[in-house]
Amino acid sequence: MGLDDLLNLFVAAILLAGIYTTMSIGMTVIYGVMKMVNLAHAGFMMLGAYFALEMSERLHIDPLVSSVLAVPVFFLLGVATHRSMVRFVPVADEPTLPSLLLLFGLWLVLQNVGYGVWGADDRSIFSALTMATFQFKGIVVPVIRLIVFGIALLSLVALHLFLHHTWFGRSVRALTQNREAGQLAGIDTGRTAMLTFGLGIAFTGLAGALLANLYSFTPEFGSSFMLRSFVITVLGGLESFSGVAIGAVIVALIETFSILVVPASYQHAISFILLVVALLVLPGGIEGLLQRWRRLG
Repeated sequence: MGLDDLLNLFVAAILLAGIYTTMSIGMTVIYGVMKMVNLAHAGFMMLGAYFALEMSERLHIDPLVSSVLAVPVFFLLGVATHRSMVRFVPVADEPTLPSLLLLFGLWLVLQNVGYGVWGADDRSIFSALTMATFQFKGIVVPVIRLIVFGIALLSLVALHLFLHHTWFGRSVRALTQNREAGQLAGIDTGRTAMLTFGLGIAFTGLAGALLANLYSFTPEFGSSFMLRSFVITVLGGLESFSGVAIGAVIVALIETFSILVVPASYQHAISFILLVVALLVLPGGIEGLLQRWRRLG
């Protein structure tokens, strides 16, 4: 394998890391504030994919534009889900069995709704950009992947600005760091949790719609990506937004370059192996490792 091939794999991994970060940040935001593992993540991601498909086929809206439109739609869906179900689960300092069962049950419901509405056949989204490529000195980049990466990157920049320059963003960061102190400071935890759940689902829907531009999908679509999201979240440190970005790059690089030595049929095993390694070697995730380095420095 030549240098150009290795560079192509590296570029592909970086582009993949962008969408991986977007699909994982929603799970991280929800866990940070509410200490809930969103097991319905896969179901909402699947809905995001079919949202882009329906907007493209029925309203003839560009699927990339549909991905952006998914953000407000899924934010409202997340808020409605919290108001109707999630808010009745007691808040605790760690994931509880009722929250896990509720969200797992919601995932199964969403999956069966998908089968009932769209059937079990593979669906794909094609546009004028699907087969287009951009070439630069031996590096070939699919245009659709480059645009998806750009949208994902812009969404993450917007989230960073939102979390650091708005009152709600400061409330999210405060509750993530110390719930009790945040309550003493007068933060409305119920309202913040509701908006945070909506924000997390908005990013999940966006990720599902973006991924639908890259892969074919069925109602089972989100399952493998949910596992990757969980691995990235654990690897990043569960509550660290910067750790999620680093974890996404690591997972994307390992998955992409592993094709050189691992058969495609074993690709899903990589996520399980990374999860075990993260739990055994880095229980505090990358963020915990960085904090230890800062203290030693």
